[in-house]
Amino acid sequence: MNPRTALALLFVAAGTVLQGADATRILVVVGPSNHPPGSHEVAAGGRLLQDALRGMKNVDSVQTDIVYEWPQDKALRESVSTVVFIGDTFPPNRFENPERNLADLAKMMDRGCGIVCLHFATGLLGEDVTTDGDHPLLRWIGGYFANRSCPHHRSFARVYEEAKIEPAAPSHPISRGWKSFTIHDEPYTNNYFGGPGNRPAPNVTALATSMLPPDAPKREIVAWGVERTDGGRGFGIVMPHFYKSWTNDDLRRFILNGIVWTAKLAVPPEGVETDKPDLNAFDPVSVEFIPRRR
Repeated sequence: MNPRTALALLFVAAGTVLQGADATRILVVVGPSNHPPGSHEVAAGGRLLQDALRGMKNVDSVQTDIVYEWPQDKALRESVSTVVFIGDTFPPNRFENPERNLADLAKMMDRGCGIVCLHFATGLLGEDVTTDGDHPLLRWIGGYFANRSCPHHRSFARVYEEAKIEPAAPSHPISRGWKSFTIHDEPYTNNYFGGPGNRPAPNVTALATSMLPPDAPKREIVAWGVERTDGGRGFGIVMPHFYKSWTNDDLRRFILNGIVWTAKLAVPPEGVETDKPDLNAFDPVSVEFIPRRR
């Protein structure tokens, strides 16, 4: 192991860095994944995200923790202002004892804790939902990616060489500081929002859209936010698929803005500023995408 990787693992193992007694606490929960190297890279992506949150240049007094299993420490769950999920489908449903996990998470949501789901962590399987598609995640973040096994709806996953992502709510705090960008990634389409005609509920705001697919384009919602009746906030974004996409400054700022907003911190007028990450510093299996052998 090279010294840089060892150093990255060392600060991850240390767990937390407290930036003041009144620090706002953010929890990153990394779920399981079986995607090929260079794609989801959820463990490395979680560590990269933790580092970016610690290194925000214009947001102070934030403490970031990361776990790779369900957080069973009640004091930890009760202390965080928002929880960020990364993994292959919604991690509480993939960890052992999903009923307990969802009950724990419901208590967090009931007290107004924020929630963020990235890419496939927005996803639910048919076994997770009722026949009509109900699941608490629909209310917690305002929508979800409906896997093809779902009985009520089917969202679509397709990699695009060039997907143009455009702001849909310029006045929203999450939209600060980033502009339209084009990316090689897998923004999910036909996401499920549960309302008539699959329209988002009145308390859900579409934050980014893309005209997809290129051969039959329609305006698809690829990121959204919700202000819940319990006082909490949720944010869902169906990227990044590729680990390399974390180096896109606009996408990274967009995601960090969303996390800061769900934690009920002020999003700076210029958006959250961070350094471009060194992808190799977080011990990925691979920086480059390696397709599965067939």
